[in-house]
Amino acid sequence: MEIAQLVDQAIHASLLAGEKIMKVYTSNDFEIVWKNDLSPLTKADRDAHLQILEILEPTQIPILSEEGIHLIYDERKRWNNFWLVDPLDGTKEFIRRNDEFTVNIALIHNCHPVAGVIYVPVTGVLYAGIPGIGSYKLLNPDENCTFQTMQLSGIKLPQETKQNEFVIVTSRSHKNQETEAFIENLRKEHGAIQVISKGSSLKICMIAEGTANMYPKLGPTMEWDTAAGHAIVKASGKNVYQTDQKTELQYNKENLLNPHFFVL
Repeated sequence: MEIAQLVDQAIHASLLAGEKIMKVYTSNDFEIVWKNDLSPLTKADRDAHLQILEILEPTQIPILSEEGIHLIYDERKRWNNFWLVDPLDGTKEFIRRNDEFTVNIALIHNCHPVAGVIYVPVTGVLYAGIPGIGSYKLLNPDENCTFQTMQLSGIKLPQETKQNEFVIVTSRSHKNQETEAFIENLRKEHGAIQVISKGSSLKICMIAEGTANMYPKLGPTMEWDTAAGHAIVKASGKNVYQTDQKTELQYNKENLLNPHFFVL
């Protein structure tokens, strides 16, 4: 398959996963369990994971999902291409019912994101990007939505915005003193700064849209948290860098933990 066709599969998977998530979200029982790292897992995470596998497995490209089996590096390092998936990014936001959670699907080639899809189930907003081609946003896509549909009917990112202040977007659930100190230093440089807190990969989407200038992440994240957003923001003309602001994040490392990074 060509890359646009693969993105079509990822779009389809994200929309169906979103339906599974919303069925649980509107129910009275999330069936919450706690993983070994003390992070929560709900029925929505599990159902979305299985739905995405059903759609993506026929592509015969390996899948690395947060909720799947994580093969050892000696196996993974042979992958030139693979899907990197977070079936429900923002599980804490899901449990708090604040609507700020997403489905994240990225296609990785030789350690770099070459396509990304993010779907926001509650608002019905779909993002998709292919670096070198473009990044798009579409509201309430139908079940037959394709990347071409997004190019024809969606909004090309970034959007034109008028900002009087420098806008920083930060994590809603994972704030720390290092991030606060970084923002205080930026205030000395830029003067007035607006700080917006968001859950999940919506933070990276805001950079792609042009509604925020920077997302500093000076705390732990995993590869599946960032890969889809990385592709989308890169396709919009921005990027995700390590704290030297030069070295781009890479994927399928032996340790799947991301280093600290900036999206700008």
